[in-house]
Amino acid sequence: QVQLKESGGGLVQAGGSLRLSCAASGRTFSSYAMGWFRQAPGKEREFVAAINWSGGITYYANSVKGRFTISRDNAKNTVYLQMNSLKPEDTAVYYCAAGPTAQAMSVSEGRYLEVWGQGTLVTVSS
Repeated sequence: QVQLKESGGGLVQAGGSLRLSCAASGRTFSSYAMGWFRQAPGKEREFVAAINWSGGITYYANSVKGRFTISRDNAKNTVYLQMNSLKPEDTAVYYCAAGPTAQAMSVSEGRYLEVWGQGTLVTVSS
């Protein structure tokens, strides 16, 4: 079973940038659709971005479209989330998730996600 570990979170000022990484173990990572989700204090977890196995298909939440970019390097078993023009409302714990049997669209809908990382905290100050 694949295991996921996020990194790259931290404190950044509004307007700044961060790049999150999600390192996966397991030899079949390259066949998985992957996603990023986030949970702000007192709120439900929400979808952020999803990517298919090859990186050719991506989906974004409207709230991050044009500011965040999801990508993957299958040779490194890693998925990235480049976050630019950060806003205080982006403050949350960010999780990556894997859908071994899912398409990227399903991941964007929160379906068929079988593996989750432990999360990394992103704090955006105003």
